[in-house]
Amino acid sequence: MSPGGGFLTERGRVLEEEFFYKENQRLLEQLRQMKRMEKSKEALAETSGISDDAILQSLLELHIDAQTMSALTLVPLIEVAWADGYLDEKEKQAVLEASHASGFEKGQLAYEVLESWLTQQPKPKLLETWVEYIKELRGQLSEEERKSLKTTLLGRARSVAEASGGYLGLGFKVSKTEAAVLKTLEEAFG
Repeated sequence: MSPGGGFLTERGRVLEEEFFYKENQRLLEQLRQMKRMEKSKEALAETSGISDDAILQSLLELHIDAQTMSALTLVPLIEVAWADGYLDEKEKQAVLEASHASGFEKGQLAYEVLESWLTQQPKPKLLETWVEYIKELRGQLSEEERKSLKTTLLGRARSVAEASGGYLGLGFKVSKTEAAVLKTLEEAFG
């Protein structure tokens, strides 16, 4: 063995240790990131009502977090409820029930925003912005993902529209103005 062999062997071992230390750190960070993503996925699932793991993963990859999903989820509800220019008690209750089913609770920022929308009608720009966002988002989702999101969001909006139930519970359950908003929401999905 040459006199430098011991030094090279020692440096080689240090190099290996450093490599594996850095590799372990990288793997540890990946594990932490996966855990954060799982928590985000859980929050996204609670907010959206979507349970399909592949769809949730796609939404996360598009950087759609629980707060963004909150807006996506709540805007259709509130727009349908205010479609005729006023919000009756049945509509308000339907909006609150749908928001609770989506995991919204008192104390959350999204819930506070929702409460303000229940007392004051949002500006028309809100619906326009939502429609534009959905149009952009739909190009990023697969057909199955788009249909699932559409079904979830429009189903909840329709339940709010049907809450008032016509005159004395008879006749059309959805008014013409609510039907127009539902149509706008649906058209956004293409």
